[in-house]
Amino acid sequence: MEHSCGLVTKNKEPVPLKSVEVDVHVQGHVATVTSTLLYVNGEERPLEAVFVFPLPGECAVCHLSAKIGDTEVVAKLQEKQKEQYDDALTSPFVEAREEYDDASSSFHQAFLLEESDQSPDVFQLNVGSLPPGESAAITLVYISELDMQADDALGFCLLAVLNPRYTPQDMDRSQMATVTSVPAGTVPYTLALSARLSSPQPISKVESNCDLEPLAYLNPDKTQATVSLSPGHLFDRDVELLLYYHDAHKPTAIVEAGLDTAEPGSLMGDPVVMLSLYPEFPAAVTSSRNMSGEFIFVVDRSGSMDCKMHTGKDAKMRIASAKDTLLLLLKSLPMGCYFNIYGFGSRYEHFFPKSVEYNQKTMDDALEKVKGMRADMGGTEILQPLKHIYSQPCIPSHPRQGASTALITGLAKEGSGHAQFITGTDRMQPKSSEHSEGSVTIQYNMKEDLIEEQLNFCLKPTQDTGVTLHRLGARTLIRSLEMEERAAGPEAKALREKLLQLSLQSGVSCTHTAFIAIHKGSGQTVQGPLLHRTVPTPG
Repeated sequence: MEHSCGLVTKNKEPVPLKSVEVDVHVQGHVATVTSTLLYVNGEERPLEAVFVFPLPGECAVCHLSAKIGDTEVVAKLQEKQKEQYDDALTSPFVEAREEYDDASSSFHQAFLLEESDQSPDVFQLNVGSLPPGESAAITLVYISELDMQADDALGFCLLAVLNPRYTPQDMDRSQMATVTSVPAGTVPYTLALSARLSSPQPISKVESNCDLEPLAYLNPDKTQATVSLSPGHLFDRDVELLLYYHDAHKPTAIVEAGLDTAEPGSLMGDPVVMLSLYPEFPAAVTSSRNMSGEFIFVVDRSGSMDCKMHTGKDAKMRIASAKDTLLLLLKSLPMGCYFNIYGFGSRYEHFFPKSVEYNQKTMDDALEKVKGMRADMGGTEILQPLKHIYSQPCIPSHPRQGASTALITGLAKEGSGHAQFITGTDRMQPKSSEHSEGSVTIQYNMKEDLIEEQLNFCLKPTQDTGVTLHRLGARTLIRSLEMEERAAGPEAKALREKLLQLSLQSGVSCTHTAFIAIHKGSGQTVQGPLLHRTVPTPG
């Protein structure tokens, strides 16, 4: 019998992950996040630890390393697993999964970080063959843009809760990552988070849904500051930081040089510019805008919703929690907008034949129907209701509203949204003199008035800026290519090769690549089969 020692789950199973330390470096509208996860094997046999956790859907994961004692092992990015085509792909890289499995079975310490095949905002970290009494500090780095909030704040979120994901009925569930959760407040590892802030404009304040230490300014003009979570924080929910800058609507530009080692004319070899343009609209315009919009709610009513959210004492049923959230959202809609509600399972149904105007009567009708919703629609098939929604014409002056990460980004593109990555002849020339300037002009109509804003900036980077923006650009292009590949037929092989090449050149992971690190240690044989430990996330 194995003895439970150290931190344990509610099932009394030891958890090898002891602490998470996060350093956030914010530059304007971009955050570079460095997370260090400390693993300790307090058991009497070697173990493999598996941690499935969420990351922002559009982030660029670009580094993995492990420190064992005084030895640091930096992971390499390589092809995750070869796909089978009529003519086999030729790749100079060893498959990451195969290399990890071989190393673990030989009792070499191995570390594998990969993006889920099912969802680009879920990652899995495998720590293989950790000997008894051994510790390992795993560091992963990702880059993410900050979200602009309605009150002009920039939002950063460190995700903790891994919510249930949609899985089509015909998906092979044996290939899916195993996700475990524990009730909020019982997560068996701690979190420490600190942030360094740097902005072209002064930083006015930082707010959070968690307790913070006071904001500390690092220079007289208040463009640099540090802030951290208060000691003893429990990692039982998502951590949100809201950053407020003076002159938030003032356009800014950050110029980043390319890599000297990269091929000239390539994404990583040319310089890039990140422009932040956030026009300010008069209150009269925004108030009328708030009354427009078409809000369509899609609710999972499959049999899987007929179970509890977690194993805690006061856990709600999933369908009850969804109904509570839907009721709250319905009561928060602006009068005069349009809305509809879809429920789906093996089939689907909608409250109204088409979206209706939001008023007291339609709200009351909808609230009554929500109360009668049950998890009684069989399987989980979301494609047909989405097809029906997007077959309906948009209502003039009422754009559809969406809220999600990776899924809605893809839906927005398919539903006539637009995302563009500028390259080729449109990109900035790689060579520029010290005094060269660039400019960008944005024009937009505000009712009958034409508004124009212009920003001039120096094309020469002011310092060694690294390749943060390049990797964000690579991630945008990777996401676009992944969507094309999923919809492609005979061209899928060529798109996959293009994805692999871009991912490996930029150092940013995609669905076909993974980070793999191996530490052979002392070479001594470790006796006994590996214990398997799954690290839980908050429920």
